[in-house]
Amino acid sequence: MDREQLLDLLAGGPVIAAVKDAGGLAAALDSDVSVVFLLSGDVLTIPDTAARVRRAGKRAFVHLDLVDGLAAREVSVDFIARQTQADGIISTKAALTRRGRELGLVSIQRIFLLDSMALDAVQRQRPQDCDLIEVLPGLMPKIIRRVSQAAGKPVIAGGLISDKEDVTAALGAGAVAVSTTNPAVWKM
Repeated sequence: MDREQLLDLLAGGPVIAAVKDAGGLAAALDSDVSVVFLLSGDVLTIPDTAARVRRAGKRAFVHLDLVDGLAAREVSVDFIARQTQADGIISTKAALTRRGRELGLVSIQRIFLLDSMALDAVQRQRPQDCDLIEVLPGLMPKIIRRVSQAAGKPVIAGGLISDKEDVTAALGAGAVAVSTTNPAVWKM
């Protein structure tokens, strides 16, 4: 899968299931979402978890920073690329998303927009750093619009998305999708 294929998939269903535990995974696999963000696990379980997502006909993205046993080093990306069926990775570290792109994984850089310095960092991103950007919290339409325009990359809004109004506001501000751990939103 490449970035354009992911964007086509998200155009048909812009809600992404972000799962933190076995219950969330089961609900996501039983839902209509086509993309699953794996926000937990360890080096022993993540290969099987990604395979389960793929067997369910969905795309799997592993958040490297949240997998126990993986270091914030490029070899962790190599592990995901070689030892799992994941379609892509998520990380707050540009070196890791850049390595993911080199290995053919769709790479999403997660950015916590806490202040104007974080917003400035989005504008300084290099094209090779990632394929998409996920901004958290996702409840800031005005900021999502600015990030979408400044980054030159598709933006996913994540964090605190809890209802249809949040989804509509994020998409209306320019996000290509929203990620949420709330199963009720997955069914919208």
